[in-house]
Amino acid sequence: MKDDLENILLKSPHDHGILRLTLNDPDNKNTLSESMMQKLIEAISEASKEDSVKVIVIASTGDVFCSGHNLKEINEAKKADDNGESYYLGLFSTCSSLMQLIINCTKPVIAEVNGIATAAGCQLVASCDLAVSSDSSKFATPGVNIGLFCSTPMVALSRNVSKKNSMKMLLTGDMVTADEAKRISLINDFVPEDQLRKSVMDLAEKISKKSQAVIRIGKEAFYNQSELSLKDAYKYTSKVMTKNMMIDDASEGINSFLEKRNPKWKDK
Repeated sequence: MKDDLENILLKSPHDHGILRLTLNDPDNKNTLSESMMQKLIEAISEASKEDSVKVIVIASTGDVFCSGHNLKEINEAKKADDNGESYYLGLFSTCSSLMQLIINCTKPVIAEVNGIATAAGCQLVASCDLAVSSDSSKFATPGVNIGLFCSTPMVALSRNVSKKNSMKMLLTGDMVTADEAKRISLINDFVPEDQLRKSVMDLAEKISKKSQAVIRIGKEAFYNQSELSLKDAYKYTSKVMTKNMMIDDASEGINSFLEKRNPKWKDK
């Protein structure tokens, strides 16, 4: 573990309203240690409240995006009187809180994956709203190989990837290439490594130019309706659309379209 824990998560300035959070613990394969998760939770929570932040990008240093939980910490916890039970419950609860925070964050979150993403690292990718990787990146939920089924990563994985493809990853622990990850909808796209950052930032900038009020409404509605029956989803989204129609940016957007001009968003 680094002596200076402040440096395990880097925060870049808000260029075009885009906040880059970079996992910076390559010596430990950018594991989701307790410190890393707490820093991500703090950074995303703060960004949710900042009007200057419009999109969040989660990136990494080194050749591993995120290898999941820190197995050294996990193994050390076994020495406790309760064999680590209370530690593990707290660890996985914190991780679950982080993943739910990404979903509930008012800003779109994009994973910029360059390298390996395994276990909770794969869960992190699946939890982000969008994900773009380098063409050499690989993904896996390999817990089954070490006697620890990836049950919490399964939640995010199974909500983004079909049941058969999710189960194959979970039951075999095999690595999935970027091409396969795109095919099964774990990521949106992959590009050559030297084009990755630009591709992600172009995508983030495009989203940042939309009405932030509309993005907030839409992201919340997307995840809420996905848990409802078809009938209830339409009932719910009809109310959301009505609420959306009442905001200033809906009027501005429609008027600008009819008047053939670019909209001037008020973000409210």
